[in-house]
Amino acid sequence: MRDIRIFLLGCIMAGLAFVFLATWLTSGPANAQDAATPPAEVEIDRSATGGATTLEDILRRQQGLASDNDYRAGELGNPDAAAGITDQLGTLGGASDPDLWRGMRFNAADISTQVRGPASTVLIQDRGMWWLQFREGPLLVYGGYLLLGTLAALAVFFLLRGRVRIDGAKTGRRIERFKNVERFGHWLLAGSFIVLGITGLVSLMGRKFLIPVMGHDSYAWIAGASKWVHNNVSWAFMLALVMIFVMWVVHNFPDRTDLKWLAKGGGLFGGGHPPAKKFNAGQKLIFWSTIVLGASISVSGISLLFPFELPLFAKTFAILNTTGLPEMFGFGILPETMTPHEEMQYAQLWHAIVSFVLMAIILAHIYIGSVGMEGAFDAMGSGMVEEQWAKEHHSLWVAEVKEREGKAPSGATPAE
Repeated sequence: MRDIRIFLLGCIMAGLAFVFLATWLTSGPANAQDAATPPAEVEIDRSATGGATTLEDILRRQQGLASDNDYRAGELGNPDAAAGITDQLGTLGGASDPDLWRGMRFNAADISTQVRGPASTVLIQDRGMWWLQFREGPLLVYGGYLLLGTLAALAVFFLLRGRVRIDGAKTGRRIERFKNVERFGHWLLAGSFIVLGITGLVSLMGRKFLIPVMGHDSYAWIAGASKWVHNNVSWAFMLALVMIFVMWVVHNFPDRTDLKWLAKGGGLFGGGHPPAKKFNAGQKLIFWSTIVLGASISVSGISLLFPFELPLFAKTFAILNTTGLPEMFGFGILPETMTPHEEMQYAQLWHAIVSFVLMAIILAHIYIGSVGMEGAFDAMGSGMVEEQWAKEHHSLWVAEVKEREGKAPSGATPAE
């Protein structure tokens, strides 16, 4: 039951994270590279400035409101319209520094570069502030609350419920629960995910929490090492994810026994243990959460490992727009055209949001598999479990094992 509650909590937090992300998305400033910007909500009088930018224009852009850039997108400097050099305000040419920067900002400057690649055509990308504010604000706040809240909930649950003990008398016989290759895949996934979680939090939260403690120089070394470890250990995580999917997917399809297990809360609150196969309903929820969320983390991670080569969100938003769901939920039409830099910003946010949710779920899994339940750790520790524990928590699986062997498991050995 605890697994289920944490899973549901994770889903709720993922939904809230999507809402915050979509809210910031729809309220963010217009793309600097789009010459055709959304119409301004109000018509601004620029007569006092001769048609130039007003204070209201600046404030609207700072607040992330729709701002009409058409009036200045074409002001790139015209030599034929320049005042004579002997005249008042005369210039040596038709383009001033603001004209040149404006040309770069709206992709109208005649500039060449030796850099080649998807991002080489974008010289100025000024849509990053909403990403920075979301990354340093809601992402850290709600992600931190999710992890701390999960730990607090587990601590309260442990104080109220205590450790789930083996009810019956121990038999002294042990049954092989997982083979060596299964345990290898599990620990490869678990170990890599823990390392990725720690290094990811260092990269995400280090500037706010570590720099004030250790200073910039020490954090720079730790951040560089964390980035290197994170990038390389990620391949082990993806390999392990494929391994456990191939090995265990056949045991994790839902069936009727899961409904009975859910109805009794897994027996965590008394009333006897419901029958279960090799994996009960709670473990199946953990399995599918790990596979789905882990795959999502992997795809966005690969996009970040190979910048600008695997754009994900513009196409995804285009598909979502065709369904009408964003407008139905009040988010309006999601942007279908993005600069390569924006694609990376969305990938980083999605990578972090989904990782926070999966970390919360895995914390609950670690609790149940260690201090939360007597005998549970043996399944992945030695691969052998007490027969009484197996009968209480996976009675249908024990019956299948004995039926296959036609007698008590030949691998059963006396407990030490």
